[in-house]
Amino acid sequence: MPIKKLFGLTSLIAWLIGVAFAVHAQQVYQFDLKEDIGPNAWRTVKNAFTKAEAAKADMVLIEMNTFGGMVNFADSIRVRILDSPLETAVFINHNAASAGALIALATDRIYMSKGSSIGAASVVDQSGQVLPEKHQSYMRGLMRATAEATGRDPKVAEAFVDPDVDVPNVKPAGKVLTLTSSEAVNIGLAEAEVASVDAVLAAEGINAPQITVHQVTATDRIIAFLINPAVSGILMLLIIGGIYFEMQTPGVGFALVVAVIAAVLFFAPLYIQGLADNWEIALFIGGVVLILLELFVIPGFGVAGILGIICLVCGLAFSMVANDYFNFSISEPGMLFNSFLLVIASMVIATVAMVIFGKSLLKTRAFQRLVLQDEQRSQEGYTSSRTNTALVNKEGKAKTVLRPSGKVEIDGKWYDAVALDGFIDIGEEVYVEKHENYNLFVRKKRAL
Repeated sequence: MPIKKLFGLTSLIAWLIGVAFAVHAQQVYQFDLKEDIGPNAWRTVKNAFTKAEAAKADMVLIEMNTFGGMVNFADSIRVRILDSPLETAVFINHNAASAGALIALATDRIYMSKGSSIGAASVVDQSGQVLPEKHQSYMRGLMRATAEATGRDPKVAEAFVDPDVDVPNVKPAGKVLTLTSSEAVNIGLAEAEVASVDAVLAAEGINAPQITVHQVTATDRIIAFLINPAVSGILMLLIIGGIYFEMQTPGVGFALVVAVIAAVLFFAPLYIQGLADNWEIALFIGGVVLILLELFVIPGFGVAGILGIICLVCGLAFSMVANDYFNFSISEPGMLFNSFLLVIASMVIATVAMVIFGKSLLKTRAFQRLVLQDEQRSQEGYTSSRTNTALVNKEGKAKTVLRPSGKVEIDGKWYDAVALDGFIDIGEEVYVEKHENYNLFVRKKRAL
């Protein structure tokens, strides 16, 4: 074969190989991380990487702008990035502070816009106060391990957390390290200063990218809304308020439906996010059952009622915090205390609101449309299924606590009764005011 033809054939093969490689290298999956690092950010990252791997993308590109967040979720994101077989790059567009710095270090390559910064990763509480050494030690270890895994200087990563680490020509001991974009490039932590995502891809040698942008679904938005602490607090108010109304107006049903719906909306997104576990939901349900048993079955207020309240509070609080059963060290410092505070505050507010507004709410026209009327008069065509007028005005004694339902004894026989006064203690004398639908309606006997 003539040398000229052989050379032309070789060039053609090389060109075809180059075209095939270029086409293969064009698949880029991009998503944003521009929020506090928490359960919603973790869900976004997890879903994005799952879709990118399913699409066999060549690179995952993260555009980041965050001031940090919860360490446990940042660690979950870090591990997901490190474990992915895909090439990863992060474009820091302004901020990668604290937990954001940890996540950025987990990527294969870091790019930064002019004027951006990375660092300041000391662990702090909700008020911004630096936490004790054991928390800082754990974070230092995470930063070092991540830097080593991605071929970066572990001492620089540790200096993001520890002010005592001295990095020659970068920072003296005594201050936590924060790097500007130019400083990060100069010490080799970042690849380059770039102005946009397109510039990142150009720096990566991807000239004709086919970019797939991760889409946040309606379900993601709903879950993000429901796990907001303010919304969780409102749902807890509805749960507790619904249970309270159901106890005060047995048989109404609407209050119980509200409580059940609020409980589903509270636990379901937390369960999907991996926060609430089966045992925590079971603990909450067990608490409700114990309280109901104490109110309607077991006389007095004792062990069952106290245990029920404890189980209900713990079930709600534990569900909002990352844990391994009773090991809460993996959660953000102070989160367990804050979750208990939120639950208790919701219970107190719900109780006070129900006491103040409960009776007037039951009488409103809107509420009456949703429940059966309290009284159905005979002149309007209604009759009770069974009426024993012989018991009306008779006197007896409460054999259990009536809150408002319970048992009374009249002429040596026990009857189901409902206290029109709302509460009658065991042993108090009562008289029958009316008898409808197999129930006696009683009041306390007034002293003469």
